[in-house]
Amino acid sequence: MNRNRTPTNIMKNYILDTNVLLHDPTAISRFQDNNVVIPLKVLEEIDTFKRDQSELGRNSRTVARSLDALRARGKLNHGVPLDNGGHLRIAFPGDKAHALSGLSADDQIITIAMELSQQPGEPPCIVVSKDINLRLKADALGLAAEDYESDRVDITELYTGHAEIAVPSATIAAFRHDGKVEFASSNLSPNQYVMLRDEKDQSNTVLARFDNATKNLVPLIPTPDEIKMVHPRNREQHYAMDALLNDDIKLVTIIGKAGTGKTLLAVAAALFKTMDVKTYRRMLVCRPTIPMGKDIGFLPGTMEEKLNPWMQPIYDALDLLSSGRRNGWKKSLEMNGEDDRIGIEPLTYIRGRSIPNQYIVVDEAQNLTPLEAKTVLTRVGPGTKIVMVGDIYQIDNPFLDSMSNGLSSVVERFRPHAIAAHIHLNKGVRSEIAELAANLL
Repeated sequence: MNRNRTPTNIMKNYILDTNVLLHDPTAISRFQDNNVVIPLKVLEEIDTFKRDQSELGRNSRTVARSLDALRARGKLNHGVPLDNGGHLRIAFPGDKAHALSGLSADDQIITIAMELSQQPGEPPCIVVSKDINLRLKADALGLAAEDYESDRVDITELYTGHAEIAVPSATIAAFRHDGKVEFASSNLSPNQYVMLRDEKDQSNTVLARFDNATKNLVPLIPTPDEIKMVHPRNREQHYAMDALLNDDIKLVTIIGKAGTGKTLLAVAAALFKTMDVKTYRRMLVCRPTIPMGKDIGFLPGTMEEKLNPWMQPIYDALDLLSSGRRNGWKKSLEMNGEDDRIGIEPLTYIRGRSIPNQYIVVDEAQNLTPLEAKTVLTRVGPGTKIVMVGDIYQIDNPFLDSMSNGLSSVVERFRPHAIAAHIHLNKGVRSEIAELAANLL
């Protein structure tokens, strides 16, 4: 697999772990014009997921089909060219009998990396895995190891969706009088929220949203009387409520630690838009079914009964919002009743659907991979608004972190587009103990 390179552009051998391919089935094309090596044992591990109906199963089948298509270009054990100029091959350590022995995938990856690194003329070898322990093991043996980072976002630079700008008092007065103020020369992103603060009087402030079409700062939408029970308690919540109620903003992302009100605000706005003003035909709330801690295993009963533990946070929010409301919501909040205007579903079966004229809330979106987030967003049909909420510091997916999850990816990718808005909620409002726990633990 050795090819000529200039010293400033050295080719590398990237040896992929199973979790990289299951995380991103297109990973083999993400390494530019370098060599991609897939150990034989990794293929065996991928094969164990092929009948799974989850996203892992779909990714497993996608990887298998991609590799099978590459067989038309030559023998995979000798190496075949990729469209990006790189090469891919299936490798095994030592002889074939050794390859089929009881080595685990991790041990086979390490063995192949060590063998390649010791061969004269071979490019530098790098083990790529989302498994921290494998990277530590490789490093202990003197091998280069990296996380799969093609979809990572620099969390220190993650877009917050709002800013504070000091302006003359005349600007604030003009905004209050005219209902807008021109900000054409600013570097604000579309639908970015702004607190205008008087340069001299720090208490003189006003909240606004940047309208990219007119290049004006415009007022926020006031919270309707129907959802006054969740009236915003801080400026970030005011920003979030404006984005949730604005029908021109079709994608809203909300990131916040536990207790900041992100799910409650989203569900309240969805209910108002669906049940009160009937802008949308139906409200759909979805969650990924990923457990926190050890899974309790098989759950008996119908699909609805199996889903109850996963969806209980949504039921809690609906129960709170329905208390004290007029009877208009009561019937629809009975999930097994005649009215189907409110749906609560897992994300497991969303692939292949087209969802028009609905208000979709995706809770715990930080547990989605970037590919899964893409799958969800590509289900959105005409007239549909989608809201993705989550806490990027509370991730239950073992192969994701605050930089590589789907929610962070969506925030950064959609930042320059006027169809989207993002808000980072900072202050907890659930209770004093919840706020302290989120900050201290």
